[in-house]
Amino acid sequence: MEAGSRIWNVTSLCCIALTASLVIAATPAAASSGGQGAYLSELWKEAKARGIPRDLFDNAFDDFRIDPKIMDLTKKQPESISTVQDYVEKRVSATRIEAGRLKLDERRQSLSQIEQAYGVPAEIIVAIWGIETNYGGFVGGNNVVHALATLAHEGYRDRYFRDELMTALEIARDGHIRPDQMIGSWAGAMGQTQFMPSSFMRYAVDFEADGRADIWNSVPDALASSANYLRKNGWRHGEAWGYEVKLPRDFDFARAWSAGRLTLQDWQRMGIRRADGENFPRPGDPARFFLPAGGSGPAFLLLRNFDVIKRYNNSDSYALSVAHLADRLEAGEPFVTRWPSGVLPLSWSERQELQTLLAARGFDVGKADGRIGQKTRSAIARFQLKQNMRPDAFPTKRLLQMLRVQNASLVE
Repeated sequence: MEAGSRIWNVTSLCCIALTASLVIAATPAAASSGGQGAYLSELWKEAKARGIPRDLFDNAFDDFRIDPKIMDLTKKQPESISTVQDYVEKRVSATRIEAGRLKLDERRQSLSQIEQAYGVPAEIIVAIWGIETNYGGFVGGNNVVHALATLAHEGYRDRYFRDELMTALEIARDGHIRPDQMIGSWAGAMGQTQFMPSSFMRYAVDFEADGRADIWNSVPDALASSANYLRKNGWRHGEAWGYEVKLPRDFDFARAWSAGRLTLQDWQRMGIRRADGENFPRPGDPARFFLPAGGSGPAFLLLRNFDVIKRYNNSDSYALSVAHLADRLEAGEPFVTRWPSGVLPLSWSERQELQTLLAARGFDVGKADGRIGQKTRSAIARFQLKQNMRPDAFPTKRLLQMLRVQNASLVE
């Protein structure tokens, strides 16, 4: 799902049960007061000001009802998240790899033209397509206009979703697709590669040159639009997304986490090597350290293109899935280092507890906000050293339990 369409770590809102019947009349004045009809009257004023024809507006809201199922989905943000391993392995499956290679072959001509036009590798584009909608197999089951109108009405980031709603109507007005064919996710992400309406306006392209950008039914339009999105968000032609790496036995994890971006050559001076044994082809490129499963799992140096992928969905797990799937589509191998077993993720509240317990023992974590930043990682590494553990600065349930026990003994 494209950036802005993923809503993480939000406070659940109560869904308001509305039973008033919707009456769509010839004029907005006929809407019923205080119910969904009044809401449509309010929306019509804004839509009219943005140049939406009345008949299009009425067609877009035909059979509209505030949908409690949409609001239920906003509440399904689990406190406990999956591990990076679970996330990646679920999305980079053998079935998806095989299907993606078939799509690369099937769409080779148009993908070659898209890559030449936008400078984004075909494998990256197809990987996004595969992870977003399983290569167009499932683009979502919601009427986007109705979903956005529900979210705005219920006060769920209402200004943002109301703007997206008006933009969706403008897309229909401009002839790209009929409102009833605008199908997507519960949050309004649309088409083969899941654009929000505002991103459609900024990045969608009519690659087939038929007069409309059709990201729903035209695969070339959809894939070219994604390539355009990545290029305009800073994709660097000829640069990799990053590398799996091997760490030396005495690696300084705390220094690595706090270093920010260093050149690949600088990382190499710290003893890091590519996991596949090859040399870094562009040693001057800046990269950041990434350790998704602790010191016993795979380690990575991430280049700027990795962060461009994150503009689609601001998640390291998502970007690693796209990058790894792209490598596998290009006949790349699985990660060299196996994922460790028994590494369970901490929930938001558990991360806050970890920070609070570290602070109680005199370690500076900054604010106990559940975010594992540089100060918290430094505190974890220093605590691990005191416990004669590998100081990989990685938060785990085992570490949290140790702190609970030790802090309980202090209280006693």
